[in-house]
Amino acid sequence: MVALLSKLAINSDRLYLSINELAEIGKLDNGGVCRLAFSEADIQARQLVSRWMQEAGMAVRSDAVGNIIGRYAGTKSQAALATGSHIDTVPIGGRYDGCLGVLAGIEVARVLHQSQTRLRHPFEVIVFSDEENSVIGCKAIAGNAPTDPERYRRKDGTDIQTCLQMVGGDWDKLHTAQRDRSEIAAFIELHVEQGGVLEAKNKQIGVVTGIVGQYRYMVRIVGRPNHAGTTPMNMRKDALVAASRLVLAINRLGMETIGDQVATVGHLTVSPNGTNVVPALVNLSIDLRDLSEENLQYLITEIKKEAVAIAANTGTEITFEQKLHVLPTLAKPELMATIADVCKQLDLSYDYLPSRAGHDAQEIGRFTDMAMIFVPSRDGISHSEEEYTSPEQCAQGAEVLLQTLLAIDKSY
Repeated sequence: MVALLSKLAINSDRLYLSINELAEIGKLDNGGVCRLAFSEADIQARQLVSRWMQEAGMAVRSDAVGNIIGRYAGTKSQAALATGSHIDTVPIGGRYDGCLGVLAGIEVARVLHQSQTRLRHPFEVIVFSDEENSVIGCKAIAGNAPTDPERYRRKDGTDIQTCLQMVGGDWDKLHTAQRDRSEIAAFIELHVEQGGVLEAKNKQIGVVTGIVGQYRYMVRIVGRPNHAGTTPMNMRKDALVAASRLVLAINRLGMETIGDQVATVGHLTVSPNGTNVVPALVNLSIDLRDLSEENLQYLITEIKKEAVAIAANTGTEITFEQKLHVLPTLAKPELMATIADVCKQLDLSYDYLPSRAGHDAQEIGRFTDMAMIFVPSRDGISHSEEEYTSPEQCAQGAEVLLQTLLAIDKSY
């Protein structure tokens, strides 16, 4: 059990005012937010957040990939305790995804500054660049960013060097953004769940056990086009029939395999897509996620076995192309235990759950201790103008973050 809670506390009204003020930048008519990375709205938001950091007594700098790092000095010269997330959004996003983690971190700094409290460790709040697209900010800090600039070209064609110049970064100095355990002792990210588990279980806080690994494939199924009226059923090489059987096999394996995996086919195209033509070509996607890399490897192996049998049975050709492979990152058990103890002392209900979405913490956790705190998302909705987490829930998450940081400052 951690030590008794500090008398320091989050100012919930101030936190929620910050959330709403930031949401005005890039606000859409439907109530959502569009603040794409490196856009004018993103730049304005960066300026506002940087000013808030400075007002909270933090020294603020930007690294080579445009990560904003606010640092509140500690009493000892040692590795920092860090938190943070991102402030860029999807094209039609909400006001909580990423932003809550950043603004809760700034609120922690405000509480420390206002009370003239110094931790033993320096305290950092990091705003990671372009989490919603390239994830270049956290990857660069972890030293895992691919060095091919074409990997980061924006959808409108703008190259990464131009994007970084807009926010004071420099692609040619990418390597200088890398950090290690000697600089960051632990990283704790507060985030909205972006799912409905906490709400369904009526829990106030989620203690994240880890961030799932992801396998993503594109599958090409080649059959033979022919007249739908004149081709007997036993003479067809129907690519869509083969695809349908594969989709059902993927779903079955996702349901029946022992583990906590998810398996999804979310994209499918059919050619020539004519009413009276036997389908000749289908392209489909496979998205696999789990905390167990071993389980993911088992799933894709079994899926490929199913594909071989389906291809033989339907006279089609099925090929796989891997598009993404992200290794899972497990949360540090000691940090999870501290978060749970803080919840008990705050009389907040909690449960353990994995994060099935990617987060900046996933990359940071590859070189230092990592944990995440979830708060509920109403109806499990995120990446939408309907995204909502109540002021009370935001404050509860921020309070758990504050008290966890104060507790581990004594033990790290």
